[in-house]
Amino acid sequence: MTIAGSPGGRGDLTPGPRTTTASSPLPGAALDELADAVAAGAAVAGLGESTRFASETFGVRDQIFRRLVQKHRFRALALQDDAAVGATLDAYVTGGEGTAAAALESAWRPWRTAEMAAALQWIRSFNQDNPDDAVRIFGVRPAQARAADYDAVLDHVRRTAPHRLAELAAHLEPIRTAHEIDEHVQRARGLHPGRPFAEHARDALAIVERLPGGSALARMRLIVDFHERSVAGRGTYAGDARAWAGAIIDHQRETSRRVTYWDGMAHTSAAPATLGLAPQRGPQPTVGSELRHHYGAAYVSVAIGFHHGDLGVATVPEPAPDWLDARLAAAGRPAHWLDLRADRLRGQWDGPAKARVISGVYDPSRDAAEHLAVASLTGAFDVLVHLRRVSPMRPLPA
Repeated sequence: MTIAGSPGGRGDLTPGPRTTTASSPLPGAALDELADAVAAGAAVAGLGESTRFASETFGVRDQIFRRLVQKHRFRALALQDDAAVGATLDAYVTGGEGTAAAALESAWRPWRTAEMAAALQWIRSFNQDNPDDAVRIFGVRPAQARAADYDAVLDHVRRTAPHRLAELAAHLEPIRTAHEIDEHVQRARGLHPGRPFAEHARDALAIVERLPGGSALARMRLIVDFHERSVAGRGTYAGDARAWAGAIIDHQRETSRRVTYWDGMAHTSAAPATLGLAPQRGPQPTVGSELRHHYGAAYVSVAIGFHHGDLGVATVPEPAPDWLDARLAAAGRPAHWLDLRADRLRGQWDGPAKARVISGVYDPSRDAAEHLAVASLTGAFDVLVHLRRVSPMRPLPA
């Protein structure tokens, strides 16, 4: 069984106005101390989860974030999504019309949850109380193609060259599905129609390039770029680390705001990491490694992991004995955290490590490969948070 863009099967729950929040197994006093440790000397804090599908890992990150905002004047939230989505979410939290759920409709599917909606509602409430010192949101990826771009291209060809419409649609209709279920996830689930989506996109571009003017050509090029830059198109999970880090650095430089960066820990790691699903590629640069290079110790890397649990559409077993998650579980507590920068811990925990990561193509039958590996644990992460058991996120109604 694989996990697609978001978990399902748990009902459609919509958060109430300021009351719903993800659960956090860490008590308030521990969260206060944890946030204080993260904030110490940080210009940017990377709060990375080992899975995007567990309510508890999201809840810990959200509670850390709230304390960073309230006590330490962090005033920007960077998300792994594109600039247009970031602008939509920013408009909502700074007083725009509509609901949090509506603002998330165009967001990357893992963000479309009741827990994320509640986080946005909290930010909006904070901003209403602090209009001159608001928290802002931005996406780290460049603006990407949307469903409206496909529709606009098809409409243009329908008007200017209707005899080419069927040929164009044959290229565009299969590949637009990647905006709901990523192409690499479609392959893992056996849903993929066969031909690489980037090839379809380039063939569609060739058709549009031969037609008269209009904005359709620019939209078609945006569609090609989307598919060529996808995990399937690039053949790697690594992402565009330098560009994404650059968006954070530029925002922080231009605004002087302290920034929190929400992403998977394979991206927030302060050192290059090797994914167990692609060991042949070796260590790949991460957004966090670029941020560490730029900020030094002023980039603080937090890893929020877990031991086992139910993610809604898949049950994750106990980790391999040699994984970091198993070692952290030996403490026997439902949740705890460690600051690896402490002298008494650095020597004890430094060295190579493997840690659980659950991607969009997770399959319990190959759990042994669902990890990241780093050459130095203390070089990759400053703070570790470990949760014993997790439960599913709650997707918003489609």
